[in-house]
Amino acid sequence: MASVTIYTTSICPYCFRAKRLLDKKGVSYEEIDVGGDPALRQAMRERANGRHTVPQIFIGERHVGGCDDLFELDMDGELDALLAS
Repeated sequence: MASVTIYTTSICPYCFRAKRLLDKKGVSYEEIDVGGDPALRQAMRERANGRHTVPQIFIGERHVGGCDDLFELDMDGELDALLAS
């Protein structure tokens, strides 16, 4: 199974929603809370090609995007294959 990294903050409802989907699929992930840490947020921005909102989700080295992007992959039937790679 591919490694999953999700950049979050503790007060983000979209972060909770994305994590809930990953939990439902039985996926373990590394969560990096960027709230209150400008250096971590800057690292996230650089890795996410300038995107600054949370969550920012990576499966392997692929930048999936945010919560809506994750759910779109799931609805299109692409998320399971991506996670399995």
